[in-house]
Amino acid sequence: MMAVSQVRRDKKSTAAHLKAALNWTDNSSGVRQLQELLDCVLNPEKPAADTEALDWCKCLIAGGEGFEEFCKTVRSYDNATLCGLVWTANFVAYRCRTCGISPCMSLCAECFNNGDHTGHDFNMFRSQAGGACDCGDSNVMRETGFCRRHLLRTGENVPSVPRDLLLMSEMVLPRFIICIIQYLRDGYTEPDTSTERDLQKVLQQLEPQISFLEELTKMGGAMRTVLTKILTNQQIFKDLSMGQEENVYAKKNYEKYLSALKNSGLVSVEEKAQSGAAEPTHGAEAGAGAGALGLLASPDESNKEEDQDGGQSVGQRKRVKLSSTAKDPSIMDSLKHKCFLEELLFWTIKYEFPQKMVTFLLNMLPDQDYKITFTKTFVQHYAFIMKTLMKSQESDTMSNRIVHISVQLFSNEELARHVTEECQLLDIMVTVLLYMMESCLIKSELQDEENSRHVVVNCSEPLLKNNTYWPLVSDFINILSHQSVAKKFLEDHSLLMLWMSFVSFFQGMNLNKRELTEHVEFESQTYYAAFAAELEACAQPMWGLLTHCKVKETQEYTKTVVRYCLETLQIWFDAIGFVDEPAPNQVTFHLPLHRYYAMFLSKAVKCQGLDLDSLLPHQEMLMKIMVHPLQIQASLSEIHSNMWVRNGLQIKGQAMTYVQSHFCNSMIDPDIFLLQVCASRLDPDYFISSVFERFKVVDLLTMASVHQNAVLDSEQERPMLEGALTFLVILSSLRIHLGMADDEILRAEMVSQLCMNDRTHSSLLDLIPENPNPKSGIVPGSCSFEEMLSAVADFKAPVFEPGGSMQQGMYTPKEEVWEKEFDPIMVVLRTVYRRDVQSAMDRYSAFLKQSGMHTTGNPWPPYKERTPLHPCYKGLDRLLHCKTLHIVIFTLLYKIWLDHSNMSEHVLCMVLYLIELGLDNQVQEDKEDEEPCIEEHCHDSWFPGTNLLSNLHHVINYVRVRVPETAPEVKREKDPPPSTSAEASNFGQNVREAQVFSLVAERRRKFQEIINRSSTEASQVVRPKCSSTRWVPPGTPPQLVTEILEIRESMLSLLIKLHQKLSAKQNSLSATWLEDMETNCHAHGDGITAIERILTKAAARSRQSKRSIQEICGQVSPPVAPKKNSPIDKKTMDKDERRQRARERQQKLLAEFASRQKSFMETAMDVESPDAEAAMDLGASEVMESEVLYDCVICGQSGPSTEDRPTGLVVLLQASSVLGHRCKSDETKKLPTTDDEHIYPADTCGAAHDVRLALMQRFFKDSSCLQSVSIGWDGGVYVQTCGHTLHIDCHKSYMESLRNDQVLQGFSVDKGEFTCPLCRQFANSVLPCCPGRSTEVVSWHMPTNKKTAVLVKEVEDLQEQLGLFPVSTTVRQRDIHRFTQSNLSKEMELVIKDIKNTTQRKYMDYGKNPGSPDNDFLFMYSVARTNLELELVHRGGNLCSGGASAAAKRSCLNQLFHVLAMHMRLYSIDSAYNPWTRLTQVAQRRDDCLDDERPEVPMLFRDCPSLLIIFVLTMPQPLRKEHFICLVRMLYNLQYTQALASLSAKFSPEERQAWSTSGALKKNAFNAEKSYDALLSHVISELSKVKTVYDVNTEVPSMLSSSVWSPHSIEYSLQQFCLPYLRLSCLLQHHLYGDKLSGCPVEEFSGLAGCLGLLAPALQPSNPIYSASCLDWTVNAFDLMTQWCSEVTGLSDTQAEKSITLLVQDPQWASPHLLHLPDHYNIIFQYYHKKACTQGICECVLVSGLHDFIPCLKSCLIHWHSQHCGAATGIFLLINASVIIIIRGHRFCLWGSVYLDAHGEEDRDLRRGKPLFLCVERYRVLQQQWVSHTFDHINKRWGPHYNGL
Repeated sequence: MMAVSQVRRDKKSTAAHLKAALNWTDNSSGVRQLQELLDCVLNPEKPAADTEALDWCKCLIAGGEGFEEFCKTVRSYDNATLCGLVWTANFVAYRCRTCGISPCMSLCAECFNNGDHTGHDFNMFRSQAGGACDCGDSNVMRETGFCRRHLLRTGENVPSVPRDLLLMSEMVLPRFIICIIQYLRDGYTEPDTSTERDLQKVLQQLEPQISFLEELTKMGGAMRTVLTKILTNQQIFKDLSMGQEENVYAKKNYEKYLSALKNSGLVSVEEKAQSGAAEPTHGAEAGAGAGALGLLASPDESNKEEDQDGGQSVGQRKRVKLSSTAKDPSIMDSLKHKCFLEELLFWTIKYEFPQKMVTFLLNMLPDQDYKITFTKTFVQHYAFIMKTLMKSQESDTMSNRIVHISVQLFSNEELARHVTEECQLLDIMVTVLLYMMESCLIKSELQDEENSRHVVVNCSEPLLKNNTYWPLVSDFINILSHQSVAKKFLEDHSLLMLWMSFVSFFQGMNLNKRELTEHVEFESQTYYAAFAAELEACAQPMWGLLTHCKVKETQEYTKTVVRYCLETLQIWFDAIGFVDEPAPNQVTFHLPLHRYYAMFLSKAVKCQGLDLDSLLPHQEMLMKIMVHPLQIQASLSEIHSNMWVRNGLQIKGQAMTYVQSHFCNSMIDPDIFLLQVCASRLDPDYFISSVFERFKVVDLLTMASVHQNAVLDSEQERPMLEGALTFLVILSSLRIHLGMADDEILRAEMVSQLCMNDRTHSSLLDLIPENPNPKSGIVPGSCSFEEMLSAVADFKAPVFEPGGSMQQGMYTPKEEVWEKEFDPIMVVLRTVYRRDVQSAMDRYSAFLKQSGMHTTGNPWPPYKERTPLHPCYKGLDRLLHCKTLHIVIFTLLYKIWLDHSNMSEHVLCMVLYLIELGLDNQVQEDKEDEEPCIEEHCHDSWFPGTNLLSNLHHVINYVRVRVPETAPEVKREKDPPPSTSAEASNFGQNVREAQVFSLVAERRRKFQEIINRSSTEASQVVRPKCSSTRWVPPGTPPQLVTEILEIRESMLSLLIKLHQKLSAKQNSLSATWLEDMETNCHAHGDGITAIERILTKAAARSRQSKRSIQEICGQVSPPVAPKKNSPIDKKTMDKDERRQRARERQQKLLAEFASRQKSFMETAMDVESPDAEAAMDLGASEVMESEVLYDCVICGQSGPSTEDRPTGLVVLLQASSVLGHRCKSDETKKLPTTDDEHIYPADTCGAAHDVRLALMQRFFKDSSCLQSVSIGWDGGVYVQTCGHTLHIDCHKSYMESLRNDQVLQGFSVDKGEFTCPLCRQFANSVLPCCPGRSTEVVSWHMPTNKKTAVLVKEVEDLQEQLGLFPVSTTVRQRDIHRFTQSNLSKEMELVIKDIKNTTQRKYMDYGKNPGSPDNDFLFMYSVARTNLELELVHRGGNLCSGGASAAAKRSCLNQLFHVLAMHMRLYSIDSAYNPWTRLTQVAQRRDDCLDDERPEVPMLFRDCPSLLIIFVLTMPQPLRKEHFICLVRMLYNLQYTQALASLSAKFSPEERQAWSTSGALKKNAFNAEKSYDALLSHVISELSKVKTVYDVNTEVPSMLSSSVWSPHSIEYSLQQFCLPYLRLSCLLQHHLYGDKLSGCPVEEFSGLAGCLGLLAPALQPSNPIYSASCLDWTVNAFDLMTQWCSEVTGLSDTQAEKSITLLVQDPQWASPHLLHLPDHYNIIFQYYHKKACTQGICECVLVSGLHDFIPCLKSCLIHWHSQHCGAATGIFLLINASVIIIIRGHRFCLWGSVYLDAHGEEDRDLRRGKPLFLCVERYRVLQQQWVSHTFDHINKRWGPHYNGL
């Protein structure tokens, strides 16, 4: 009852009351009350979603005060010295290799930024599985890397916690936790009945409770200590867990929990019962059965106990015996829980690691007691985790969560060692891995399919395909990286044996069988899984172990591993039934046992000084070991020779993966090393013959010109022979494991990669095979890597190609590397694609040509001296000094000399390479006594001994060959050759002496010999099948006959003859050439050089050889032996020759075509803009009269543009805000990177003009306002052209064809977009060209000497004549007819429509009534203004810098003016009178303006450039130049007056007074009208008539008020004010009349004034020019000025007050810039990536800015921004990818990055996470493309963004 009443009471007071009661000395009643309350509140039968219980807990824990204050108080007692911040996937964290002890170390951004990591090797990364910050943990990282907070260990000085603070927590939390556990028990149902959703539902309801626990952990060390006590206390668990007797609900839950526990051991209960395991479960050896294999097992068989040696029959399951040290068989049995933590982890696993639970468990880790207990608990549950993982549907997510936890526990060496000792961590891991893999074993089909007893993993099982094993293997690799743990592993023999049996599951997996009949139907992709499994499950643990076997003290470990490898290999050979021959047409790339053996051998010799022979097995075992790696090498050749083509592409994929950089040092390198070991210990003749037999080219190695090959097609023979020879060269010259130091290996790897192609730093890091174990010596980015790179390569900084594509920083080999270190053998070994070898050779040839070392023909791969062999491997050289190889070499030299089929340059190259290797690597002749016995063995006597040097000059006379009856040799040998006296023997003796050579027989004999010599038990192995039957192909008709060939050559003579053949000269070597040779010229060259090099070496090393060479050269060489080719061969020769010629002709044609195309493009690109500037310059009247001709790029016809068939310019119309983004100052705005920085767009050009127009519209007549300014600063339409023209009807049919074209285009044809048919430049409209000019053109330019006054009158008449200003809007009658009829006018209307559609409505409608003619009129003339202003910007802001010459060449302003003018003349602006009269006449005072009607805009407020454009566009076209000059002059008067008025407003009242008086004195002087002081004084006095004008402005502190105005500064100020107007007028004149723009005089002002004819020519520009001298008044200047000023002074007071700001204007703007970005990308990233993307935050940083610069990619916003700020062009930086993205209307493209790392590389998506720095050049290019509107032309990859990215 008490409890119920308490529940009803106020929570806070109850909590305070209870807390007080508990603090009494006798607190039993308090305890009782609290328990009763908790029984009521925390009732698990209530729904979990009810938050009442949670609120109660918070109040109780806080003991009556507010929960927030309580949290603060507890935090103040936080004694933690570790950071321990836990994060989930996608969190951005840092890793510093310099500071890390464990490779998994990571830091949160805050700790990283507060630590000092300058100059360290760190990177930022996006977490995949989640993690936790290690700052403060000295087990994982060095203290120097700690942040300031954790370095000072502030937690240690915290006062101890007052007892009563956490008293309530200790009482309440156990009940809270058991409540959560009961919910979890209740919610769980067995997986077969439940669905994924049910579990999710339970977890969702518990979300608030678990979040509350998480909140508690964040209160710091004090609270974590309390939680640890509760979670690990066994007594509390006992009391609460069972559930009280009377509570039925709790009982039911407990039963559920027990049933869930049932199958948590490795062995399920049922299996135990079945197997009837009689062993006591608590015994030292707890036996256990694994998951059923069920191959052929009958139930009774599975009960048999097996021997411990692991003899395993198929179908029976190997019982995994735990090592005798395993005291704790608990891993096999069901789990038993002793505390809350254990059960919580159990449910976490059952519910498949919900994120919140994982975070809670990890948040507790900074507490050391908790960490140890939790780690033990985790290990205890390891087998259960594996079982759950294998059943899981979401194994990917679950894997990540498991690793998220385990990496925190096992990266710490202390902890890992502790758990290994106490909980048998290693036993558990290996056993669990074994069990896991046993679930997916299948019978191996390798070798003897029927009787094989070997089982391998099935790579198509989800377990392997989805990498489900990854978390467990990753943990295993992680703990093996700790030396103490690895040593324990290596010392435990039973564990090693278990591990070897695990590795043997992968031995021979994913077997490929060659398809011989038809193409395989389904190409399986299992090889991905197989390679990944071998690398991760076998190779990486191997590298981990090897790391700890580096010193002499660890010799024993190596010996043990080697012993077990050999044992397991022997078991494997027996299991697959292997005798001596591999099964044909099978290959597996997976031999992990061989590779373990090879790598431990290598380490033993290289690092531990062990003797190789002590680790090697007997000869027969070596022969077996050699077979499978050799099979792989031969298969590689077969795959590249297209013999496996029916197996599909996947087999090529396997061959590539096998040599690929991430796999090569765990696969091909150990294989080749193992073969080298075998070759150095086995009989060389046996080895060589095995190689040629395996490569299937034995039949080819005959002296006869014709042979039969039983196994290869003729087109496969050559590549296979090349493969065999190349393999032998690699085998005898590769030194990676045979004596090279680590640095030398790194250097060789680097050189080989750089020789193939120039590489970026990151790709080089990726391509160089690094030891996969992260704790190994050479880590990427370590100093040795960087030093080596700078030693062998030069850095090429990132450059721009003209097309706009951006290069990255590249490394290219230094010249001396090409000269001395280029090693083609290493390149061949490391190329994934064959084309890379060719690429390396091409680059090498280019280097030789460039440096002049070898200029003619193609060079051969250079020969490279090798590092000396380690003494252990000296036997390898015997390969080069064995008779079998010498016979092969002799045969091949002979066949090449006689041009037998299937011989190639590559074969010769490799043969010469082998000879040279033999000459360079001599075998010590210490076997004199053995020589005769070898002689006996060899019943053929081709060569007397085995030394290459002596065999070189040995002459072979006759050879006996087996040839088909049809061979040419047969016919020729009918008569015996006549014996000559010189030859003392008769023919019969020759026959006896003739050399016979049978590789196969030789190999068999050797094999038998070795077997007989080896130990007796080995020889008892029965060898089935007579060996000779194996190689006779079935059904071959016995038609081979034996013939004898006369040869009489030695290797030397053949070499010399080949020299003659290659150089195509008889006697190419004179008898004395050896003396004349310089020895150093041999290094680079072709085959001739190679032969000379070999002959020189032979002569230098043996006098006998030298004599032989001189003899052979001395003989007058007979003609080259006649080709014994059949006519067919001749045909093929001719065919080759014909092909060669055809190829040459084709090259020639292509070259010619390319040069034509180039010249065409050059002319096409430089087409003069079709306003016929050229014609103007000629000045001859007949040219003037002729019409301008245009070429149509579609139909190719040339002709004038006519009314009926108009021609148009290909143009791109785009809205532009570039002008609007200009600012007053040249200083660029910065991108905000702190909360205090902002960008205000108020000071931009666009904003200023908007404000000005709005002010005018407040006080003046709307129609007048709309003619007084220009719009289009933001969203104006820019027109650009590529300069090509086409007929408009041709264009329409072109568009139609594009519409029907199904090919995916980067543009939208429906929106009118297309690419220019000639230059492929992007365009979206066609601008019609007006028909050519008639005779009036001549007079159009004629200069006249009319007086200004006359011209003014003429201009007025022209305007009157147009009837331009009647009140109503009319269309001239004369034109109606023309407009309705012609095609031209229709097209012009369409273009106007296009122009309007290009921009948004808001950029067009500025009038009071949108869509009115006034508005239209304003928009039209503003388009002209926009294009003129933009051209000025492109020219660098003035006309002197001469920029944008190309832009001028391709300008379309002339055509644009025609179209606009035609359109504008449709309108008549409703205006009371013509502005021209107000410009040029002093009007009578007019009072007819009604009071309520607003006044016109005063002339002083109007924009002169706008007025000029309006006049030009509305007057009859074409306009005579004299009239244009007149317009410019009159408007200059107004502009100058505005300058004076603006200036006077900046004066202080005193200065105004002074200037007014001093100027008034000069008013009557002779040239007062052209003297600035007189005029200035007049303006001041006129404007001073009304007080308001100057008074308003007094508060505004003038910018220059501090300085006194001198005449010089006044003149400068006036000129600057007038310059923009003059520039624009000059540019307009250039486009209308083709005048050349002035060069660059010293003074821009005088240059422009002269150009426009404002200056009398008499004035010498050398004198300083006064702006006033350009004035030209037609009426009294002072009267006109008075009239203009009175318009301002006549305004009512209120208007005057506001509108006076319109007087003080500054027409100068700086050039447009993007935002200024910080140098370091990290500054941007840290500030923006945390920000949420709301409309407010994606602040439009356009303001003269990186157009819009948005931190993240809410695409709708991006599109909105680009419309809003960039007039549909947006430039964005994607914060999370460091990439610039460009939006243009409905399309987008990835532009690239302006931030590069220290090596000049982009880091898209921040994958590498290295520090990035601003690349100023790239940013400049981006800005230049924005300003010049060339994004569409330069960037080629555009796609639609559909308002979402």
